This record gives sequence, C-alpha cells and structure tokens, in this order.
Amino acid sequence: MSEARPSTSAPTVLRMILGRRLQDMRVAAGASLEDAAKALRVKTLTIRRLEKAEVALKPLYVEKLLETFGPDRQEIIEFVELAEQANKPGWWHSYRDAVPSWFTAYVSLESGAKTLRTYEPQYVTGLLQTRDYAHAVLRGGLPNGTEEELTRRVEVRLARQSLLEREDAPTLWVVMEEAVLHKAVGSPQIMREQIEQLLEVSERPHISLDIVPFAAGAHVGACAPFTYFRFEEPELPDIVYSELLSASVYLDQRADVVSHLEAHSRMALLTSSEDSRALLNRMRKEYS
Repeated sequence: MSEARPSTSAPTVLRMILGRRLQDMRVAAGASLEDAAKALRVKTLTIRRLEKAEVALKPLYVEKLLETFGPDRQEIIEFVELAEQANKPGWWHSYRDAVPSWFTAYVSLESGAKTLRTYEPQYVTGLLQTRDYAHAVLRGGLPNGTEEELTRRVEVRLARQSLLEREDAPTLWVVMEEAVLHKAVGSPQIMREQIEQLLEVSERPHISLDIVPFAAGAHVGACAPFTYFRFEEPELPDIVYSELLSASVYLDQRADVVSHLEAHSRMALLTSSEDSRALLNRMRKEYS
C-alpha cells in the first residue's frame, strides 16, 4: 500500500478520537507499531500518524488494521463508517483563506469540546465578541490587511460563536482582567455595545464570566492568555492552548494542564459573578 501523506488541514475531533481508539485496540491486541506497519506494508511512521490523527483515516487502512486487531465484523463496519465521516472537512475548511494554518487545530478542538475555560488579560474572548469589536481588534493586529481580509476573519470569529447556540452547547467559563474593559477598542459606542453583550451572555446558564478587578493586585494568572479544553469522549485528554507573540503551544501533559486549571480557578476566586456584573454596568455608563 502507498504511504499516507500528512494532512493539510487540522483533524476533526472525531478523527482524533478514532486515532486514539485505533491505538488502544492495537495495544489491547498485543500488537506493536511494527506489527501494524507490516500488516499494511507501510512504515511505522504511517501508523504513528494514523493514531495521532495527523493523516486521514483511509478506509482500506482502517479495515485492514481492525481485521488484524480482531474486532468482530459489525464493529469493523461501524468503525469504517465513522472514519469516512471523520475525514470530512470541518466547517472552518470553507474559511481556509482566512484561518491561519496554525489556528485550525484550535477551532477543531473548540468545536468538539464539552467544557471551555479561558483566561484573557487583553481582549474580550473571541467567542463573546461583537462584530464591530472583533473588526477593531483584528484591524489593530493586521494594520496592513485589506478590508476584504478583515471581513473574512470577522466572519470566522462570528461563525465560531454558533457553538454557543447549539442544543449541546459547551460550558464556557471566562476569566478576564478588568484592564480589558478599559482598553478602548474602537469607539465608545463599540465598547458600550460589547459590554452590553457581555451582560447579556453572562445570564445564560452555560456561560460564566468573572472579571478580576484591579484591586486584586498581583495574582497567579498574570500571564499569557490560555484556553482549556475538556471533551466528553474519554479517548481525548484535557488540552491547554496558550498563545504568545510569535508562537502557540498545545499542552496535554497532566502537570501542565493541572497548573493552568488551578490558575484559572484561583483567579475566579478573586471576584464573583455579582461583582463582575456590577463592574460591567459601571463601565457601560463610562462609555455612554
């Protein structure tokens, strides 16, 4: 069989899950990477990429591997059907001109997560931004971008927000600094409308918003923004994404994930939902 080529787009969460299941089934069968590679007549690197969802799950590969690992025929048929579904591009594929390649993995994780916890020291988190606020933020980050490029990126940001309207919407817990509200992004009207939106979404049962006041002083979360993802499927570990000026990183080692989770929880204790809403109302008046 020919070698599988690395995928040019981020894997869907389903593909990641199936890759993990393939690995678990191989290990449970007592088969090594070399054994699986021999069954497909490929290199061990190809098997490793399949299990890590770095390449598409070719139905012929999947079927042959499962026949080698020993599941019954019905299980093989169902797994192959899921693999075909997992290979379909995510919704963000149609925005590939506007989504940087390094960010597509984030959008995939965000779309499949059951719980999202974010920390934002500079801006309102993307999932809660208004159209005008998002445009102003992106304009600041892309001073040489054309209006068409900015419009496409704003569309992506707003499309991401649709996950909060789903029947199975994830739980979103946002912790951000008071400085975010004082950073005048765009006009006073844009800021006022953004704050009004924050007040509205904070009343939804699956969204929590905590704003760490200036009075809290130095605290454990005075760092780069990060997002924590938790998934309903046990095959996927908790993941933390952190973004720096010139790079981004995905962390799935337990110690790294726990340290970020604890920092998020500690920051939330520095305020309350009532105090946060009171602060939002005061800032709305300042922008009136």
